[in-house]
Order: sequence, then C-alpha cells, then structure tokens
Amino acid sequence: LSIDNLFKAGLLPSLFMLILLSSFSVFRGQTRDVERPGFSKAECWRAFRAAIWEAPLPVIILGGIYGGLFTVLDAAAVTAFYVLIVEVFIYRDIHLRRDLPRVTVDSLVLIGSILLILMCAMGFTGYLIDQEGPAKVIAWIQKFVDSRIGFLLMLNVCLLVVGFLMDIFSATVVVVPLILPLAIKFGVHPVHLGIVFLTNLQIGFLTPPVGLELFLASSRFEKPVLEIFRATLPFLVLLIVAL
Repeated sequence: LSIDNLFKAGLLPSLFMLILLSSFSVFRGQTRDVERPGFSKAECWRAFRAAIWEAPLPVIILGGIYGGLFTVLDAAAVTAFYVLIVEVFIYRDIHLRRDLPRVTVDSLVLIGSILLILMCAMGFTGYLIDQEGPAKVIAWIQKFVDSRIGFLLMLNVCLLVVGFLMDIFSATVVVVPLILPLAIKFGVHPVHLGIVFLTNLQIGFLTPPVGLELFLASSRFEKPVLEIFRATLPFLVLLIVAL
C-alpha cells in the first residue's frame, strides 16, 4: 500500500479521537476546581521563541513528503540530520566528540532490540504460512461470521487482545499476514484494514501487561504503573468508543 494513502486515511479518525479526548478534558476541567491561567500573548511568544528550532520540523517533514521532495524514509534521515545540527551546533546539548558516540551506541542498542523482535516475528510468520495458517483461519472464521460488519467487530476484539499481549512491531509482522486474506475475503479495503489495525495496536500501548507507554510514563513521572493506568482509563474508554 502507498504510505500516502494511509496518511490520508488516518486523518479523519485522528481528528475524531482528538475531538473526543479534548472535549472530555474540557468537561472534566469545568467540573473540578483547578487553576485556569488566562491566555497571555507574551507567554505564547516566549514559548514559541523557546521552541523556534523545533517548530519547522512538521513543516519540513510533511512539506517534503507531500511536496514530492523526498520519501518517508528520506524524511526520517532528513529529520535525524536536522536534529543533529540543532542539538550539536545551536543548542550545544550534545558534544560532537564526547556525547555523540554514546548517543549513537544507545540508538544502535534500541534498533538492535527491535530487529531481534522482528527477526523472531518473521520466523514465526514464515512458519504459519508454511502450515497454511491463513487458509485455516479463514475457514474457521467463516463458520461464525458471514458479513463484513460482523468480521470487523470480531477483528477489533481480537486485535485489542493482541495489543494487550504483543508489541506493535511483532504484531505487524505476525498478525497482518493472517488477517489480510480474511479482510479481502469479507470485502474490507486494505487501507481501511491498516487504519483499524494501527488504531487497535495504539490502544495496546496504553494497556498492561505490555503497555509500553505506561512504563515510559511511570519512569518519567516517577509514579507506579497501576496509578498511571487508573488515570488513563477514561481516555482508554473514549479511544475504544472512537475505534
């Protein structure tokens, strides 16, 4: 599939989720006694000036992709190069000789761990295909579901469970080859399927036991994971409604 089509297909669902979450936040803010500082143009301008070098990034990335200047992969390289220049020569947060090698090694370790996950997942996918897994799954599903809506509802439940138990990298490699033939069989467009799949797996980032974002938030805010999870529950429900 064209990545551009997935970008376009994700626009309306993303806006819908944004409106739901924002509306809920405004409602909760109005029903609780919380401090509401007034809007200040001077404060806004100071914040913009503080982020003046970060602000062009979305313009560079999206403008470059949709303007036909570079591909999505090229955009990743351009972004990395831009951030490197800003951090090393403008902000001077990273020393070229002292810090950059350490940052590079940390990045390689992260990439290596992801590649290990993908390697195991691709091996498992190969095994499932050799054993005619997709064909057997299609035959089993057709015993219980005979409509596109029924298939999508069942798919959402299954993908939510997958999101609870697998990271998005493994799930993409292992699960997509199983559900793609099913979706085509029930008349679901692959772009539609892609957005449904990504939405489900993104919700999985917020749910234990493999909720990566929960653990990151717990570490950064120095709060217990269960406390973070309880705080996210209303937003989780809204995301599932949007899904």
